[in-house]
Amino acid sequence: MTLYIYKHVSLKNSNILNFSSPILSNSTAEWSPQFLPTTMAMAFKMATMGMRVTDECKNSFMEMKWKKVSRYIVFKIDEGSKRLTVDKVGAAGEGYDEMAAALPNDDCRYAVFDFDFVTVDNCRKSKIFFIAWAPTASRIRAKILYATSKDGLRRALDGIHYELQATDPTEMGFDIIKERVK
Repeated sequence: MTLYIYKHVSLKNSNILNFSSPILSNSTAEWSPQFLPTTMAMAFKMATMGMRVTDECKNSFMEMKWKKVSRYIVFKIDEGSKRLTVDKVGAAGEGYDEMAAALPNDDCRYAVFDFDFVTVDNCRKSKIFFIAWAPTASRIRAKILYATSKDGLRRALDGIHYELQATDPTEMGFDIIKERVK
């Protein structure tokens, strides 16, 4: 196993941050950890800690997927307990507009949406979308936390077909959802 460390390399008049150089390299560059920005250190710490996905999240997703008791689920991270929890579950009769309205304008969330449609062959199908919601008005710490925890939740929720990342409602409109399933 190779241990990687941050180093600062100065070439001519530009500064380059290099995160992929092993410690035991024969580089003549100067090691200078004081250039490590606080947010990068925080992101590394959060990425290595990981968030625990609660059983409530997994069970709610399985019920949505197999029993069709809900149309969407919104997940949030509880920073105090370091857990991913269910924020809101949309009933089977609710639609995409209700899910979009359930996402806050100033905080990040994850959402899964069960999209039912009819193919050109007149066959009913269902595809599950994973949406990573990170609005521009949310805190930087929240954006980093949600970005580093996304893969853990995706692995825990088996059966997701498509993924969207959105920072405003136009990036996850219903027309984009319909376009992706074509």
